[in-house]
Amino acid sequence: MRLAELRRGWMLIIGVFLLFMLAGLFSAKNGRKTASRTTSGGTSWLSSNWLSFSQNTDTITKHPITTLMKDAKVAFTKHLARQSKTLPEAVAEYKSRYGRGPPRGFDHWWEFAKERDFKLVDEFDAIDEDLAPFWTLSGEELRRRTYLLGHLPSITLVRIQDGNVSDVPIDKAYVDTELGYRSRGFRELLENFLDKLPNMDLAINAKAEGRVLVPWEHLQFPNFTLQDTSDDMKKMLDGFTPDWEGLGGVWEAYRYTCPPGTPARQLYGSYRDPNVGKPNARLGNSQVSDDPFAFVKSVDDEYDFCENPWAHYAQGHFFSDWRTIPVLSPVFSPSKAKGFADIRIPSHYYLGPSASYTYAYDRFTEHVHVNEIDDMEVPWDRKRDIIFWRGATTGGGSTPPGFTPAYQRHRFVRMAHESTTNNVTIVHALPSRPDTFISTTVPAQEINNDIMDAAFVSAVGEYPGGEEELRKVHRFAASVPLGKHWSYKYLIDLDGMSYSARFMAFLASDSAVLKSTVYKEFFSDWIQPWLHYIPVSSTYSEIYNIHAYFSGPSASTMAAANVAVPGTADWEAVKQERDAQLRQIAKAGKQWKQTIGRRADMEVYVYRLCLEYARLSADDRDAMSFVL
Repeated sequence: MRLAELRRGWMLIIGVFLLFMLAGLFSAKNGRKTASRTTSGGTSWLSSNWLSFSQNTDTITKHPITTLMKDAKVAFTKHLARQSKTLPEAVAEYKSRYGRGPPRGFDHWWEFAKERDFKLVDEFDAIDEDLAPFWTLSGEELRRRTYLLGHLPSITLVRIQDGNVSDVPIDKAYVDTELGYRSRGFRELLENFLDKLPNMDLAINAKAEGRVLVPWEHLQFPNFTLQDTSDDMKKMLDGFTPDWEGLGGVWEAYRYTCPPGTPARQLYGSYRDPNVGKPNARLGNSQVSDDPFAFVKSVDDEYDFCENPWAHYAQGHFFSDWRTIPVLSPVFSPSKAKGFADIRIPSHYYLGPSASYTYAYDRFTEHVHVNEIDDMEVPWDRKRDIIFWRGATTGGGSTPPGFTPAYQRHRFVRMAHESTTNNVTIVHALPSRPDTFISTTVPAQEINNDIMDAAFVSAVGEYPGGEEELRKVHRFAASVPLGKHWSYKYLIDLDGMSYSARFMAFLASDSAVLKSTVYKEFFSDWIQPWLHYIPVSSTYSEIYNIHAYFSGPSASTMAAANVAVPGTADWEAVKQERDAQLRQIAKAGKQWKQTIGRRADMEVYVYRLCLEYARLSADDRDAMSFVL
């Protein structure tokens, strides 16, 4: 028996060894076709989202961006063309997608959408995705949880009753300093169809961050609760505090939303940043690609932190100071990262006008001279070929402290700093043969001086070593009015504490928008990356080669390549063609904002959401369904 057991043991060891050998050979074989983003830990950063035409040659004649732009235009054209044209078609499409009929009032919603020339009448998968977990609760339970949510800090209870809407005053056990701007914005979006809505209460998140993190087991087994009682919501209220008070953190709560067996459930994580005391350490930006010729197909809003727990150190929302809600709760929020259970609504910042979040805001005031307005209208050929960003150091909290250097804005400002010491591999056109691309290693310091203008304008929150250390390794500059941003061809949009509220304004600017985010918003399914904007990964590592494709190699790149730039007609024609492609993205983004990102489109979204939620919170859901 003992000998047989030993043989079986050796056979198992040999089998596992051979399996890893084959896996390694397969990986090596495929590595030449599509390179994956690797980190210092060797973990792939969303490799399935990257497109690359890597070749085992010194030169490349086909650029991935050409394919990405072409595919994006085809995809969005098909997207628009397949929308329902009549109410019966829309009802049939709804039943086909969601396996049930639409909610009562769907016919009035359809008329409302058509009157406003709404373009994407079938595209509301976001609502279905957000509301799906709540079908396990009865209407009575959903209403009860909504009312209890109103007692929590930074939650405003909005009541729709008999064609009127108002905030419900509730005596809370906490000093709530939130001013309720998000609930006010939400109420404004209801004005044009309020008389068509059933009575209901909705809990509106007063903060930008997502609030609801439900353990995986609770969603899979609705009768299972952390307290082993059906009154888990009320139990949660008894011990709830506005902040963590040293009793946990967002990442700790997030880990339990992951399925058992995933790395995030097996790895607890560190309570101390290993880079504390090393202000030049660049956690996150060290995750540069082995393949500089790879570009993401879309932003990282589907990034799986459960499978890649190391990546949470590079996202500030995992260190927010505000307590999350561990019970399935219908909280309406402006955005959410993958894993959060919030229900998305349009941000109040998009309703405008405001100086910080509205394009051409000065047009709405009487305190501006004509010359100042003209300054904002910068013709394309007068815009600078610069990647431009200004903002505050917001990006995450301090629970636990010490991780600020890894947050998204800090990483980008540090990457773009003029004193950066690393090198960058640039893939660029060869002037003598503009249809051929070569790679050149360029000091990041030099290329940053050529193409980057990124700086903080104010310091908010904590930083290891204090503000003095922060300013040593991050550039600071004076604040720049929003209208002055339009002087640059490239505007990069970066996450803050949550979503970036400037995205809509940037799209309206007639500049090309580069966007990096891990958040989904209500319009995420409505907008097409590489057509309306340029997606950038959370590492930002491909941004130099995006610029090199559209604007050509910079002066420092040409100097490093030791290649003279001939004044040939072919070279000038290629430069103009690539610039025209960038211009087309800028124009398409602006057109999208004017036709699909309007206030009217937000109203259509919220109208549909309210009908869906009214049915969900009803005692008799079948009676709240629409019958054609």
